Amino acid sequence: MKKSTEVRLAIVGLGLMGVSHARSILNGQVPGCALAAICDQNTNAAAEFPEIPFFTDFAQLVKSGNIDAVLICTPHYAHTAVGIAALKAGLHVLVEKPISVDKADALKLLAAHRGSDQVFAAMFNQRTDPIYQKLRQLVTSGELGQIRRVNWTVTDWFRTGAYYAHGGWRATWAGEGGGVLLNQCPHNLDLFQWIFGMPSKVRGFCQLGRYHDIEVEDDVTAYFEYPDGMTGVFITSTGEAPGTNRLEVAAERGRVVLEEGRMEFRRNEIPASEFSRTTTEKFAAPPIWNISIPLPSHRGEQHVGILKNFTNAILKGETLLSPAAEGIHSVELANAILLSSLEDCSVELPLSAPRFAKLLARLKKSPTHSKK
Repeated sequence: MKKSTEVRLAIVGLGLMGVSHARSILNGQVPGCALAAICDQNTNAAAEFPEIPFFTDFAQLVKSGNIDAVLICTPHYAHTAVGIAALKAGLHVLVEKPISVDKADALKLLAAHRGSDQVFAAMFNQRTDPIYQKLRQLVTSGELGQIRRVNWTVTDWFRTGAYYAHGGWRATWAGEGGGVLLNQCPHNLDLFQWIFGMPSKVRGFCQLGRYHDIEVEDDVTAYFEYPDGMTGVFITSTGEAPGTNRLEVAAERGRVVLEEGRMEFRRNEIPASEFSRTTTEKFAAPPIWNISIPLPSHRGEQHVGILKNFTNAILKGETLLSPAAEGIHSVELANAILLSSLEDCSVELPLSAPRFAKLLARLKKSPTHSKK
């Protein structure tokens, strides 16, 4: 694709996130990116930004020839169809999370990508947060040694009944394809696999409509097993208040805890296995250093940071922080947790995409029968 000095971006879907992204661009927060068009099936959405060309038909938007890229902010199921159409039209694409509802659709979407000249990214904005970037660096560099156990309790996604009533598509199998795992936690599941990799086995326990009058899951506990023996526990909910966001990593070199924007590293002076093997003491433990890890006071540029990175990848060839190809992993984890829970079994990864697609089709057809 020909390089230019400006990316002409269209936002497809003008809901809460679409409006937020549009304002960021119009406020000049994303250098090199111009909001060239908006597309939404609801004609009332045109009144939000009357100065921007408005389309109700995505095909007509593409035919206009006035855009270089699209940011897809539609309800979840449309991510796949709109994304494929945009990629086949040769446009650069940034898609909101999740990239698709299920693994089968995600594979179709990724298959439409033409190659390295076509920038294809996902809106995993929490990858811009310095605290997660630092933890990833500690893990991938080997500073922590072998990771033994990871526990992440992230229940600060509290949502009210009014939130779920806001959009008719929300919290339904047919409209959204899931609950907290598909709406809020793609971020956390993405970070989990970005930092620690993908597990080989998943066991999920999901409660459907525990705290809200909804069809889908709003309370989840999942157990992960890794080929090297590492285990993980992931707990989330939209019904707990006050919520918790605590990520604890137990490793050979000590324990790291992320909570309330702080990182605590209690480092073993001698790796745990080595100390256990060599000491003659029966009840001893390795001496510990309390390590202070400096972190910026901010949480990174979040959504604007991903938009900047996407724009710079198009204009300058900058490496993507959140490639869409990696978005399939959080989808697969969410699918596996739901499948495990609803079929009451452990699920081996890689997940069988047709198996989950069949389950989802049944849930969409008979949602009232999904609760146990």
